[in-house]
Amino acid sequence: MAKAYWVATYRSVSNPEALAAYAALGGPALVAAGGRILARGLPALTFEGGLMQRTVLIEFDSVEQARAAHDSPAYQAALAKLGDGAVRDIRIVEGA
Repeated sequence: MAKAYWVATYRSVSNPEALAAYAALGGPALVAAGGRILARGLPALTFEGGLMQRTVLIEFDSVEQARAAHDSPAYQAALAKLGDGAVRDIRIVEGA
């Protein structure tokens, strides 16, 4: 079974307080669901039209585990704290 990677980029943040409330709950919820945070922050470098956006990379043992983490009550509570405080692009990518 291939690992899965949750890749989140933040296009904009309109409410830093809501983002902080989300982060306080979201990170622990994803780790409790089996996620391993590999990287988070602004890119060190960008190439070929890459954008200087906050990026988060989380490893899971499978796509199913990543989906279950997203759908978990704990993560959904974190999303409720975020509300419309940020515009993000989140993808689950299966490892090679």
